[in-house]
Amino acid sequence: MISADGERAREVVGVFSDGYALECAVNELLNSGFDLGDISLLAGEKAVVSKLGHRYEKVEDVEDDDKAPRVAYVPRESRATKKGALVGALVYVGAAAAAGAVLASGGALAMLLVSGIVGAEVGGLIGAVLGEFMDERHAKYLQEQLDHGGLLLWVRTRNSSLEETAKRIITQHSGRDVHAHNLPVAAA
Repeated sequence: MISADGERAREVVGVFSDGYALECAVNELLNSGFDLGDISLLAGEKAVVSKLGHRYEKVEDVEDDDKAPRVAYVPRESRATKKGALVGALVYVGAAAAAGAVLASGGALAMLLVSGIVGAEVGGLIGAVLGEFMDERHAKYLQEQLDHGGLLLWVRTRNSSLEETAKRIITQHSGRDVHAHNLPVAAA
């Protein structure tokens, strides 16, 4: 792959020992001119095994493998927004369903209000449980990666200046094994 300025496209890779350091590095990368689309993480273990056909022992075994499946980095704020939207939607659905049931049965206005509150609570409870599931799934993903040696971060760079910036930021935030490699040339 060739970048806009004629340089061969490259990416910087680094391994992190904790999610907080990785998050801080990504925030600084985003504030330094990188796009969210430039940043990716190693996919979950099942996806790696499915795509590569084998388990990996250490993240270092796949950090330079362009066939290793990746996932887009999702900032904490986005995860919180999705969780909040899920809970809110289920609160609304629960309230609307309960209110609809009372109206269909010819209930009084007071019953309508009470059922809406109860329905909202039920919907909110379901949403909270699903939100916890989302948090547990994310925590499991992080633990899987840490069990294999760390959280793998790739940052696509468009030029040598951004490459150096990415290396510096990842290193400053406790990234290890920080280096750059060429991306495969896309078929014409």
